[in-house]
Amino acid sequence: MKPLNQWHPGPLAGLFTDIDDTLTTDGAITADALAALGDLKAAGLHLIAITGRPVGWSAPFATTWPVDAIVAENGAVALLPENKDKNGLNRPRGARRQLRKTYQQDAATRARQYARMQEVLAAIEAQVPGARRAQDSAGRECDIAIDHSEFTHLPQDAIDACVAMMRAAGMNASVSSIHINGWYGSHDKLEGARWIVRELLGRDLDAELERWVYVGDSTNDERMFEHFAHSVGVANIARFLPQLRHLPRYVTQGERGAGFAELARVILNKNRL
Repeated sequence: MKPLNQWHPGPLAGLFTDIDDTLTTDGAITADALAALGDLKAAGLHLIAITGRPVGWSAPFATTWPVDAIVAENGAVALLPENKDKNGLNRPRGARRQLRKTYQQDAATRARQYARMQEVLAAIEAQVPGARRAQDSAGRECDIAIDHSEFTHLPQDAIDACVAMMRAAGMNASVSSIHINGWYGSHDKLEGARWIVRELLGRDLDAELERWVYVGDSTNDERMFEHFAHSVGVANIARFLPQLRHLPRYVTQGERGAGFAELARVILNKNRL
């Protein structure tokens, strides 16, 4: 990983960002990170958050943060803020925006998979000592999550056991900075990024990948780090380096929200859009 002062991007179209421990610090977005989002949006960049958090948890942020969309549950579902009211007029600056929700899978598939995932979740809680569903589970529609670092602490062997049980049930599994997520389907953060660029902009992300940045902090960001030439880790990614095969190309000096604000300053200084 190289320091950000060695990063020399060309003109950028937008930025994808993780949320937990990338935008947020101790569970909340900091003033400097929120201001950085506003500055990047004012500079003309598309801003899309991609998170393992549930769609229900994400909704309040999608209505108030200056983002084009939040893709939740590791690429399964997206929240798209509507900037115009029912009469087609622009909403006043700072007004809470209405949301449109869209999914990668149809309703019947989601219902079938949801029932099976609840069985897997119950089995993990019964069989892995200390494993408990994430406190945000009520807002989840397309995945399940076990808390390992948000309100409890699971040792690595228990994390590995949860991942193994999910995969044995035919699920995908990934580990974020706070949760172990499991789901059915071919989506992940990268596929979610490709999908939302088609859905939102009508464009092919892979055709313009060199014009997008990704910033994250943990192992569930690894595919994004692998595919984006402009991939950045906030400094607290150091915790996960032993578990990563594909590292971000660049790293901030600051951790969490301070690291995101640092990245924003570099983008704005190097890319006068």
